Amino acid sequence: MQIAQNSVVAFHYTLTNDAGEVLDSSEGREPLTYLHGAGNIIPGLEKQLEGRAAGDKLQAQVAPEEGYGEIQPQLVQEVPRDAFQGVESVEPGMQFQAQTQGGPLMVTVTQVEGDTVTVDGNHPLAGQSLNFDVEIAEVREASEEEVEHGHVHGEDGHEH
Repeated sequence: MQIAQNSVVAFHYTLTNDAGEVLDSSEGREPLTYLHGAGNIIPGLEKQLEGRAAGDKLQAQVAPEEGYGEIQPQLVQEVPRDAFQGVESVEPGMQFQAQTQGGPLMVTVTQVEGDTVTVDGNHPLAGQSLNFDVEIAEVREASEEEVEHGHVHGEDGHEH
């Protein structure tokens, strides 16, 4: 069976950046499983998996605009230290959920200087080209329930 709209796909992958550094991998774990066409993985990778079948291996390069997007400078902001009430020590690398006009947004602390904290709401991989080594492990038709819910369910059915 080929990968198409509403198929369930399981694949192993290794993700590297342009410098060749491994950013993520399924090595030693179960393959990543998703519902094709439901927006469960980044668009650039999903497009390159279309039409593939179990056993296929490929290298997929995904540009930022089809991955985690370009860096949006407006998502980098300086906020007062007292915005982190109840947090004893704010350090670079810490992540917090911020409430914005557009809803909740995960932000990462990038710098702390005195009473000013710089946070970045961009995805950590925004602006980067992504390189995937992929091996398709399994392709099957999605159940009606999976299609209706927009995601894959576990082996025993419903899991949420």
